[in-house]
Amino acid sequence: MWTVQDAKNRFSAVVEAALAGIPQQVSRRGKPAVVVLSADDYRRLLQGAVQSRESFADHLLAFPGAEVPRAEAAPRDVTF
Repeated sequence: MWTVQDAKNRFSAVVEAALAGIPQQVSRRGKPAVVVLSADDYRRLLQGAVQSRESFADHLLAFPGAEVPRAEAAPRDVTF
């Protein structure tokens, strides 16, 4: 894992490693911050995510509950 400062100083090495198929992790203040990967790897990840995603309508239709219980509260009287 690279620190931000090291990654900035040796950016060419970070890019070369990512192009070789080894994603490069960069940390900021000791915590993982970003991953540098090749454009081909990114495209493949993105394509896989899009293909495995169902439509929003399918998601709603797959809701396990038959009906959502409603509150039994009566409306209050209002005078105008």
